[in-house]
Amino acid sequence: MHKTKMLQRLALATTLMTALWGGSAQAVDISFFRFFGDCQGEYGAVTDVTKANGECGIITALTNKFNAENTIGAKVVTQTAEWGAYYDLLTATYSTGNIPDVAVMHASVMPNFSDRDLLTPLTKPIADLGIQTNDFVPAALKNATAKNEIYALPYDLHALLFHVNMDLMKKAGLVNADGSPILPKSPEELLEQGKKFKEATGKYYIGSEAQSSEGMMVRLFDTLLWQQGVDVLSADGKTASINTPEGLNAAKLISSIFSEGLANPALDYPGSEQAFLNGETGILINGTWGVDNYDTQAKAGKVALKDYRVANVPQLYAKPSVWADSHMWVIPKDDSRSEDKTKAALAFLKFLSDNSFQWSRTGHLSTRQSVLNSEEFKALPHRAEFADTAKNATSLPQIQNQRAVYNAMITDLNAMWLTGTDPQATLEAMQAGVERVLRRNR
Repeated sequence: MHKTKMLQRLALATTLMTALWGGSAQAVDISFFRFFGDCQGEYGAVTDVTKANGECGIITALTNKFNAENTIGAKVVTQTAEWGAYYDLLTATYSTGNIPDVAVMHASVMPNFSDRDLLTPLTKPIADLGIQTNDFVPAALKNATAKNEIYALPYDLHALLFHVNMDLMKKAGLVNADGSPILPKSPEELLEQGKKFKEATGKYYIGSEAQSSEGMMVRLFDTLLWQQGVDVLSADGKTASINTPEGLNAAKLISSIFSEGLANPALDYPGSEQAFLNGETGILINGTWGVDNYDTQAKAGKVALKDYRVANVPQLYAKPSVWADSHMWVIPKDDSRSEDKTKAALAFLKFLSDNSFQWSRTGHLSTRQSVLNSEEFKALPHRAEFADTAKNATSLPQIQNQRAVYNAMITDLNAMWLTGTDPQATLEAMQAGVERVLRRNR
């Protein structure tokens, strides 16, 4: 049944893309495929990027600005997809022939495409455009490179954060003298503080997506393994270290968060955000991408969240690590793409690169050192509160099928709070599921 639904979804997407990108398009119309949502109703006419907020708003306004101001007559036509289905839909375009001219891609997914020669090499085009690769932070350039060839324009580093409702933390007596939140320094402290918080406020201490394919707790699980000095996957992508004593520590802690009633297991991703904004959660575990949105809404005064702060995910074990990934822009390989379309696609990449500061307003960390060093970046709200996240950021190795590994972990880990599966049984199932995926890399 799931396979049938996926095929139906792929067929629908193909039909939509054919209608959008088909033969009636002008020579310099370029197709842009992405997630980040559809907010045309709010930002469809906005070309002043400073008036936009959040990932969807900012990328929509940037696209509008490029369309309005470029001097080559290029027009970017956007097609959006849900994050969970995005890569299946992108892969399908290579079969249908409706390959987008520009697309967003996670660094963790790039090997699935670059290793199969499905991306346009960008080393020379980037140099010709005058984009200075020595301005990229080394990790970002490494993520965009395979076999000494650049295949993507790095655009951000995003990672898990603790988003904090300070009014609730004050009520729970979990605030330092300097006004910062008191956060745990060990697994035991996390549970102790959670119980104290719940007793004082009657609210959930932790908020997180727990019902959908976002897999926020998989990202936390990976974080907790790295903090114990264990690599979730080997560098060559052939072995996993999930069913280990360190893995059991992480699984037991996550299970306890739910079993002790410190988190609501019934929340999907939108629900977890809404609960935080409604003042029902002390700490929301979510990524850098939420900072601008939550800050804007708290300042607007229309939600229960008023005193908003951000914190690095706390170090609960020996090492200060946190899950991270990167968004990048790619030009999917299409031998039938016209020279005019290629030039327009590259011009759009150059425009996005020149305006990368605007993207960093979302809360994401810029991949360009010049932006990170700029006064305007340092002046953005809350950046000092999670400054250590950049140096603590840790990613899974860039291997094929990394997204499949992630998906394999989600169902089994979620079973701990959805069906009451024992942590040890959960680890065994996760290890087996991941090993089945990794066998494809051997």
